[in-house]
Amino acid sequence: MVYNKNGDGMKKIVYYFKRMRDMDYKRIIQTLKRLHKKTKKSYWFLIKDILSCSKYHGAGYVDYELFEMYNMNEDIRKTVMTRGRNNALIRRFNDPEGQALFLNKEKFNVLFHDLLKRDFFILEDDEKALNHFIKGKREIMAKPSSGSCGKGIEKIHIEDHSDLYSYLKEKDFRLLEEVVVQDRKMNELCSTGVNTIRTITLRMNGKTKVVAAYLRIGNGKIVDNFNSGGMVVPVDIKTGKIHDVAVDKKGNVYEKHPLTHTSIVGFQIPKWKEVLSLVKEASTRVPNVGMVGWDVAISNKGPLIIEGNEFPGYDIYQLPVHRKNGEGMYPVFQAAIEELKKQA
Repeated sequence: MVYNKNGDGMKKIVYYFKRMRDMDYKRIIQTLKRLHKKTKKSYWFLIKDILSCSKYHGAGYVDYELFEMYNMNEDIRKTVMTRGRNNALIRRFNDPEGQALFLNKEKFNVLFHDLLKRDFFILEDDEKALNHFIKGKREIMAKPSSGSCGKGIEKIHIEDHSDLYSYLKEKDFRLLEEVVVQDRKMNELCSTGVNTIRTITLRMNGKTKVVAAYLRIGNGKIVDNFNSGGMVVPVDIKTGKIHDVAVDKKGNVYEKHPLTHTSIVGFQIPKWKEVLSLVKEASTRVPNVGMVGWDVAISNKGPLIIEGNEFPGYDIYQLPVHRKNGEGMYPVFQAAIEELKKQA
């Protein structure tokens, strides 16, 4: 099913006014200063070019800098998955009512419990039930009910807390999970946290297509997220193999992991066919949400779902170092949609 396909002109006008109202103008000025220093282009040129990219390509100043749109001609700019294009696809494929389930980690875990392949517990006013859940466990993952980018997640060593119940209540943790034991092969990349594969699916007319996949690799923290210090690299969808260098948000590139010295280029993600089967099955669970970014881990129990993102971040799709011939990912999504239409 497709949602909000045609959009509404008045909604777009309201959206742009809200964007103008909510803009961080201090950050915009800082961005302009960086771009001026890097490109040697005048401030007036950069302002006009950013506004042009916003008007014709739905790109904000963050997209403009991150994807280096100042180096692109108009034909290449048309291929970039910008904020505006990503938002349009989400409006088209995802019903807001269905999206709400993904935003609530507790409800999500209940619906996808068999694909999580780990125990979880929702903390209520019952210390006895908590003690039953943690019995035999040395550590647990504690998560807030909502949030993204790995923010607010804490790995808790149970023996460090004489009154764990009070600590969890004080920190407002609601969702507790068994710690994922990562596959030995994935540990070779980085063992300080679980390295996850962001796998994007599109579902139309009862058919699912995996559009893109990116391995997010930790760099010393318990989370691997690109926005929390980790690095990212595209994965060959057909084979699960990595052919590119990884990159972090600062633009540093890595052929080998800086901590483990394991080669990233040429790395083969284990059990790849199972990963594809897993996300295709997951994509069927919420029929009115057709575009999802699944975070998949390879555990000692096989591939499992960490979480699903009803608003998959597009920032990692087409970083400059990973683009082929400078082109972005938008045509890949368009081709996937056309393919799904033909299969109807």
